[in-house]
Amino acid sequence: MSADQQQLLQTSLLAWYDVNARDLPWRQVRRVQGGPADPYKVWLSEIMLQQTTVATVIPYYTRFLEAWPRVVDLAAADQDRVLHQWQGLGYYARARNLLKCARAVVADYGGEFPDAEDELLKLPGIGAYTAGAIAAIAFQRPSTPVDGNIRRVIARLYRLAEPPPGLGATVTTHMSTLVPDDRPGDFIQALMDLGSGICTPKSPNCHACPWAADCMAQAAGDAETLPAKAPKKPKPTRMGVVFWAVDENGGILLRRRADKGLLGGMMEMPSTDWREKCWSIEEATAHAPIKADWTALPSHVSHTFTHFHLKLTVFTGRTQQSTDGIWSKPDELSDHALPTVMKKVARHVHTHIA
Repeated sequence: MSADQQQLLQTSLLAWYDVNARDLPWRQVRRVQGGPADPYKVWLSEIMLQQTTVATVIPYYTRFLEAWPRVVDLAAADQDRVLHQWQGLGYYARARNLLKCARAVVADYGGEFPDAEDELLKLPGIGAYTAGAIAAIAFQRPSTPVDGNIRRVIARLYRLAEPPPGLGATVTTHMSTLVPDDRPGDFIQALMDLGSGICTPKSPNCHACPWAADCMAQAAGDAETLPAKAPKKPKPTRMGVVFWAVDENGGILLRRRADKGLLGGMMEMPSTDWREKCWSIEEATAHAPIKADWTALPSHVSHTFTHFHLKLTVFTGRTQQSTDGIWSKPDELSDHALPTVMKKVARHVHTHIA
């Protein structure tokens, strides 16, 4: 593709974006007031948008800004409160890294985000895509961040049949010659919006696309088949037993998960390990947090994580035994940073013991 063709692509996409850009809260200041994007708001939105839809993120983003309007405010926050605010967004390592990153920005960069990709990459929770997106959107640095929407748009534009993971490098190569020096942040966001609203995975609306005339996949009639998808690996199913322990005051026993690993730092009802082999009653009760007459509730709690399905059997038991841990009244469970799977456990118990 010639330099003139690339310039026409840049011009047509930016013209389309000026009219059709989504009105998103992390873009609002720049679009309404004409000023530069706030790096803190760009960073916060990009971290939240990892593996999560825009519609889901917006209310969380709004609440985070209300609680911590500046990076220095977030850096001073308590981890429990951050995790509590993050409940429901999933991928909780993002929340822990969010706090670590805010503290690093304050401690190492005087509360100002660095504007270079190599410096951004040094911060916790910021990978290649996020560093590129922040550099382009917040600091107008020509960069080549590639998310799912951008990958799909470029794969169709150039009719790239290469399957992943090699496709990513090829898309980045094309992006490096396509992103303009002028308005690179708007160009990147325009690609995101194009992929989200027009160049969708199924039934792309090619007639509304500013690049339709130049799209090689559209010309060949196979846009919907691109990009090629890697074969999905079947998800294993893991089994566990969770213990709903009730003390003489009606409190529910909670414990904190280790900071590292799945659901790190979150609160939970104590449970066995989660494994692919079923637990016998004898095995499970040997892992109980306290002595009690444990009763298994009917059915189970199902939840799906990124790499596996989970089935939890709930054992309930009453005790007068004192033990370390946090005892919470059932109506105060919402005060704790419980992941979605543990909220399902609470609903399961209330369904069967009402």
